[in-house]
Amino acid sequence: MKDFRSRFGFHSTPFTREIPVGDLLRFPFFDEALTALERTVDQRMSAALIAPAGVGKTALLRALREQLPEARYRVTYVKVTALSKRDMCREIAAATGAESAGSYPALVRNLQEHYTGAVATDGLRPVLILDEAHDMRPDVLAMLRVLTNFEMDSRLVTSVILAGQTPLRDLLRRDDLEAVARRLAHYASLRPLSRDENVRYLEHRTAVAGAAQAPFDTRALDAIYEIGRGNLRATDHLALKALELAHDAGDDVVAATHVIEARKVLWP
Repeated sequence: MKDFRSRFGFHSTPFTREIPVGDLLRFPFFDEALTALERTVDQRMSAALIAPAGVGKTALLRALREQLPEARYRVTYVKVTALSKRDMCREIAAATGAESAGSYPALVRNLQEHYTGAVATDGLRPVLILDEAHDMRPDVLAMLRVLTNFEMDSRLVTSVILAGQTPLRDLLRRDDLEAVARRLAHYASLRPLSRDENVRYLEHRTAVAGAAQAPFDTRALDAIYEIGRGNLRATDHLALKALELAHDAGDDVVAATHVIEARKVLWP
């Protein structure tokens, strides 16, 4: 029996999350969001990236991180959980290399001193990316106003990128978070792919994995879009599982029946 990858002409497994930034298929709306975030950081200001789950938010953050040269920026990535203000400060301190012990006020001072030191000593602009920010408690999110306040708001030192799913937008509309929302100079967003974009994405991902052509017939492409609705994560899971099922059946082309069966396996 043929190996899974050799049957379809792949040199690596397609549709996994392990794809280099340089191999991403960058649609205009993706590049628009990336450019806006990079410009905001260049201006030493803060922004938010708000998008539904599974549409490429993490890929965009990876691309942003790669766009910011290490000789100019010190980028710290923290995946948020529902922590207290003190524990969140400790997480950020541990990620940045700042002193992570002490009370909440002491931790805030440590972080501010660490950031100003990076600018003064190394000439590096601090950038803090907080992913899954929709899970932050409101009082913790409000803390960012303090973390970005330097010399009575007379200096722009740290850029914060809040990245999260759509509930983050509602969170930032709260009256008690107005001061935080006003510190964000840009709100970027992403969307699911259109039908045509979805086809291009499938073709691109299979080409990156080594296939001369995408091994999906027209009805399979339609089925993947109708089920996944342009969501990248759902599309990846469906496509990979459909390929596996076609392989197990001894078929060299993925048909709509394989995609439908993949849906039943993935989401019973």
